[in-house]
Amino acid sequence: MPDKTMFPDPKYKVYVSYHHCIEDQEYRDHFEEILLANQDIVIKKSVQIENIEPNLDVETIREKYLKDSTITVVLIGFDTWQRKQVDWEIATSIATTKNYPKSGLLGIILPTYHKNETFKYNEHTIPPRLYDNIKCGFVSIHNWDTDSFIIQRWIHDAFERRTRFDPDNSRPIFADNLLGSEWHS
Repeated sequence: MPDKTMFPDPKYKVYVSYHHCIEDQEYRDHFEEILLANQDIVIKKSVQIENIEPNLDVETIREKYLKDSTITVVLIGFDTWQRKQVDWEIATSIATTKNYPKSGLLGIILPTYHKNETFKYNEHTIPPRLYDNIKCGFVSIHNWDTDSFIIQRWIHDAFERRTRFDPDNSRPIFADNLLGSEWHS
């Protein structure tokens, strides 16, 4: 059992962003089970399969979908980088709005993400806005793990990073899902 004194505020409200395909849905469900196993440490927030309505502003997206979350975890599968909904959720999470401060942000590479054994990930096949924030130090990215204590540390680190680093939200919001095998600057 981990020492709870390591984490001064053990209650995190986690929003899970992911591509709503069958393969990634299974990992999202498993991730939720991992969080539920530590309910006294992490409170999960997530939507089931649904789409964010088009043309909503950041404040409305935050109020309607991300509400009072303090951490957004992006589960990164094969084509997560293409999804406008994921981009909107990341942009909304790292924005400070009238009613909500920015959330911490964390990326987790799923086993459904096809990677070259030499590299952890290809920067052009993860969500572009997530990559921008890895570069500026606001986000850390990790490979899939089922150890709840390790995930707890990642979440705590993301919570701490949100006050130590400024996020990069300069990229234009996706108007549509992206196409192709990878994104380009």
